[in-house]
Amino acid sequence: MANRLAQTTSPYLLQHADNPVDWWPWSPEAFEEARKRDVPVLLSVGYASCHWCHVMAHESFEDESVAAYLNERFVAVKVDREERPDVDAVYMEAVQAATGHGGWPMTVFLTPDAEPFYFGTYFPPEPRHGSPSFQQVLEGVSAAWTDRREEVAEVAGRIVADLAGRSLAHGGDGVPGEAEIAQALLGLTREYDEQHGGFGGAPKFPPAMVVEFLLRHYARTGSEGALQMAADTCSAMARGGIYDQLGGGFARYSVDREWVVPHFEKMLYDNALLCRVYAHLWRTTGSAETRRIALETADFMVRELRTAEGGFASALDADSEDRQGKHVEGAFYVWTPAQLREVLGEEDGAFAAAYFGVTEEGTFEEGASVLQLSGEARPVDAGRVADVRARLLTAREERPRPGRDDKVVAAWNGLAIAALAETGAYFDRPDLVERATEAADLLVRVHLGEVARLTRTSKDGRAGTNAGVLEDYGDVAEGFLALAAVTGEGAWLEFAGFLLDVVLEQFTGEGGQLYDTAHEAEKLIRRPQDPTDSATPAGWTAAAGALLSYAAYTGSEAHRTAAEGALGVVKALAPRAPRFIGWGLGVAEALLDGPREVAVAGPVGGELHRTALLGRAPGAVVAAGEGPGAGAEFPLLVDRPLVGGEPTAYVCRHFVCDAPTTDAGELAGKLGG
Repeated sequence: MANRLAQTTSPYLLQHADNPVDWWPWSPEAFEEARKRDVPVLLSVGYASCHWCHVMAHESFEDESVAAYLNERFVAVKVDREERPDVDAVYMEAVQAATGHGGWPMTVFLTPDAEPFYFGTYFPPEPRHGSPSFQQVLEGVSAAWTDRREEVAEVAGRIVADLAGRSLAHGGDGVPGEAEIAQALLGLTREYDEQHGGFGGAPKFPPAMVVEFLLRHYARTGSEGALQMAADTCSAMARGGIYDQLGGGFARYSVDREWVVPHFEKMLYDNALLCRVYAHLWRTTGSAETRRIALETADFMVRELRTAEGGFASALDADSEDRQGKHVEGAFYVWTPAQLREVLGEEDGAFAAAYFGVTEEGTFEEGASVLQLSGEARPVDAGRVADVRARLLTAREERPRPGRDDKVVAAWNGLAIAALAETGAYFDRPDLVERATEAADLLVRVHLGEVARLTRTSKDGRAGTNAGVLEDYGDVAEGFLALAAVTGEGAWLEFAGFLLDVVLEQFTGEGGQLYDTAHEAEKLIRRPQDPTDSATPAGWTAAAGALLSYAAYTGSEAHRTAAEGALGVVKALAPRAPRFIGWGLGVAEALLDGPREVAVAGPVGGELHRTALLGRAPGAVVAAGEGPGAGAEFPLLVDRPLVGGEPTAYVCRHFVCDAPTTDAGELAGKLGG
């Protein structure tokens, strides 16, 4: 029989709706039930495309005897971390503090007051490698709850007190300047992998936000070293197995330093951030490879992640069925030499094996290889490569596809809107700008609702029940601002303004620090507040960037002040952990540069507008439009007439304006950084 999860919109929770475990979604009623029955709460947190979440579900949550024990002695609560990042963040912090590591699935035992007292991640069905079985953990926790209640209460109280003491004031005095930027760059240089690109060792994650910072730093200062790290990293990833050489798009991370074998799940946020950064790298270098990757990644997002309502789904699973009908990681993507020959014939099969690095031994499991491009710069027949790729892609379409997590997350759609709008504008692909606009329309229609408050997720055009968190407001505002710049439609600037007013009213504390949840949000054991950029920009730094851009568009002192207050944390973290504050460093570069304000009195999509969008100055904002109504759409266009009847560009920064120009070459010179 289905449990309470059958009524939810989360694909992850729906995967557990037929478990024999009597799951509850996170709700006051679940904790009330635990209080009434005087039992602890088992909190299990994961997400739809998480491999080990599936494994633990199959081994333990689908087991009738485990479920019977669990139902008798606990209230079981299941949370999708992508729907409730606030719940995930608070308990993950406790798990990491207690055990020194964290991850998903996350398994936490709580009192009926939601205070944690015992932690773990994946627990196996049998004891192994020194780890107890899940059944043993349940028995141990139940015994402690029954026989040593005072001890449990003391532990829970201590953990909550420790978490409460971790609030960040704001992390630093004043905004980051040249000294902090220089220290951050030095730190990145030390961690840079000269041989393979990227930062640190295995597993290696695509550093999109750090690359964005490096490109902005190069644009502002001319630092060749920064550009080299950015370009070499992007080239290594583009040629590696982390990039889908047939269908485009990037996997979550590489298990090795060389970018060869990925963890095969594909996330919307990675692809949005990387699509945009490759487009920005092309804007800087003009490299054909970079242009190809930006466009293929954009096309991947539209082809494989776009939902019927025009939004973008969260992720594709790592696992799919292999030829034996088993669910295994990477089955959809890997090839053996024999499989290549089967599709392409002997000659082309051998050519493809050499070109994509497919060997008899294999680079992955059971003799299969992940497709990658060799580092050798040998001439190849581009037509033959294109033909082989097309035939392999057609054959791959016949394989069982990985599952798709269809929920639309506001923040990640904001990142996708920015990427598609800019990529479409740079490469004359109006269809991509249209897809960005449709996703933005969905966010306004379904996620914003009547009250200008964002809902975190939707599915099948139906809004979820969870309130948006700071990253939703910051990333969606970022997407709307990018769309305003590209389309010349001031409505998107206005919508960004609504969202950023909520940031000022609901997410900002004393002294400029920001919180991940609104003042009016559900109270958890601690108010989450994480300023570090990990897989996505932190809400804190995303909001700082959008506030700064909005201030440049409108002249709003309140938004500029809020952005500067938020950047105090970048000043504190940049010298110590530059890899984990990349977006924040990029915003700091924009602040140091102005950012520049570019008003184009002239047609949207005209030469001057396009030149303005291709300008590399960090964080520059662009407003374009003509006619008497243009100033009503964008404050930057007020009192900006045509000069001599010609389209005219005006560039200002730090309250100083250059002479207007009608010459695209001159404008490009003003925006080169």
